[in-house]
Amino acid sequence: MTSVSRSLTVDRPGSHRLDEGPLPEPGPGEVRVRVAAAGICMSDREVYDGHRDPAYVRYPVVPGHEWSGTVDAVGEGVDPALTGRRTVAEGFRACGRCERCRYGETSLCTAGYDETGFTRPGAFADHLVVPARLLHPLADDADLRAAALLEPAAVIAAAVRAGAPEPGERIAVLGAGTLGLLAVQLLAAVSPAELTVIDPRQERASLALDFGAGEARVPEEAEEVRGRYDLVVETAGAPSTAAGACLLARRGGRVVLTGMFTPGAVGIDPVHLSLSQLTVRSVFGAPSAAWSYAVRAFTAGLLDPAPLITHEFPLERFTEAVALVGSGDPETGKVLLRP
Repeated sequence: MTSVSRSLTVDRPGSHRLDEGPLPEPGPGEVRVRVAAAGICMSDREVYDGHRDPAYVRYPVVPGHEWSGTVDAVGEGVDPALTGRRTVAEGFRACGRCERCRYGETSLCTAGYDETGFTRPGAFADHLVVPARLLHPLADDADLRAAALLEPAAVIAAAVRAGAPEPGERIAVLGAGTLGLLAVQLLAAVSPAELTVIDPRQERASLALDFGAGEARVPEEAEEVRGRYDLVVETAGAPSTAAGACLLARRGGRVVLTGMFTPGAVGIDPVHLSLSQLTVRSVFGAPSAAWSYAVRAFTAGLLDPAPLITHEFPLERFTEAVALVGSGDPETGKVLLRP
């Protein structure tokens, strides 16, 4: 086993370095994981560019909140049998003691925001250390490359749980990015009567058909199906998609918002919301139950994120990798770092 470990640190917006140092040692209740793959998402790009809300990042930081790996050391009080297990882990460092945590809503922990890759060292490294209580062990033959996408899958699992889809319902997914296509897979498993994906990028909308959608539309065609859907899952975070999602829902329907909206996004019409008696939920991150849901679906073969991966880079090529994320290149899907 190597005695050194590399990590990529963003000291401040636009400035990063690749360091080499001694292996991090897990403390009591912690494990050390050898990282197999780490996904780069727009939140990581925002950290690098300096566009993330200062309350949700702490520089200097080793980014990387979407990852998979293998436990290679355990700290005091941790079951030694975890050593060698393939795993993922929750990012939020929930306290487990506050009212929201005790209720099972760990993503709403009132102890303050604390998350791997934003306020704690993340997975853009050879190794990372995390609390053992946050682990979700995987099958011995799990595809760790695909498993790196279980973090966004857990977010979508939270949205699916919030939307409570039922067999035979009409469902629409607004957005065909990583979150949208993962949503399609999970929702297709519920056997909806209709599963429609709406995205301005024809090639992405078409990909949704391979993931289980029955129909793909561009936004210009969405007006034809306004008021049609029992459940609408919004995943795009574009300025108009929250309002647009509510227009797609039938009277008495449900809407779940997962996109990260920027200031100035179009608001939801309160008159339409009231008269249509819509139920609107939002999702930020994922509680423990949603992680379990995503891991179960992955293990059962109902969720396969691997086709979303289009690029893989070593840590040394981080600059190239992060530039692809959010570039608008239609050929770019999920970008991974492979330490």
